[in-house]
Amino acid sequence: MADFTGKVAMVTGAATGIGEAIARSLATAGATVAIADIDAAAARSTAAAIGGTEKAVGIACDVADPVSVEAAVAEVRAGLGGIDVLVNNAGLHLTGYVRPVSELPVEDWRRLLDVNVLGVVHCAKACRETMRARGGGAIVNIASMAAYKGENAYGISKLAVRGLTVALARDFAADGIRVCGVAPGFVASEAAMRLFPEERRDHYVNEVQLVRRLGQVDDVARAVRFLLSEDASFITAETILVSGGALTRI
Repeated sequence: MADFTGKVAMVTGAATGIGEAIARSLATAGATVAIADIDAAAARSTAAAIGGTEKAVGIACDVADPVSVEAAVAEVRAGLGGIDVLVNNAGLHLTGYVRPVSELPVEDWRRLLDVNVLGVVHCAKACRETMRARGGGAIVNIASMAAYKGENAYGISKLAVRGLTVALARDFAADGIRVCGVAPGFVASEAAMRLFPEERRDHYVNEVQLVRRLGQVDDVARAVRFLLSEDASFITAETILVSGGALTRI
């Protein structure tokens, strides 16, 4: 396991689900993790469960609001000394936005892009200075397998995240900051399990994926941890699919 001892990580949308798994993975590897979430109480609860202030702190952060993001980053800098790695995980997803592009109301489009796309921009920009001051760092943006399909509004927002990953990698390279992406497939998060009936899960695992098991949040967390680590020091501007082979392409 990569060693993150002495490193400070900020993970957005980390109170539950994939974000929580990523935060736990980084804390287990030695990092102190700032769990940034729009639900501040849930963020603090998750931080306490991970191990208290020595391992994790919970902070309020609405990634769609640049003022909120700047305040969250300032709080992390004041309390933990800076930020070495950032995971842009917060996002709107699942059934509310898995709709044809022509059917999603304009106000919902704006909310989706504010969170899923501009949220990445706000957080990356806010963390850049502290990463540069600490000698560089790494960012991982959570995209989605849907980004490769272009079937719906959610997928389009995550396609933009893939594009941002390349653009930010180019922009931040001179500061010693790598930027990569992870695109999960169907993962057995609590939210996904509530929404998708067992027969649909079985079809996906047995007919769509090449790996015949449900993806787990820890599968995503391990990929993120690798890309943030020194083991991936020669990788930037890439988005890695973690989908059990559900998408195969040359």
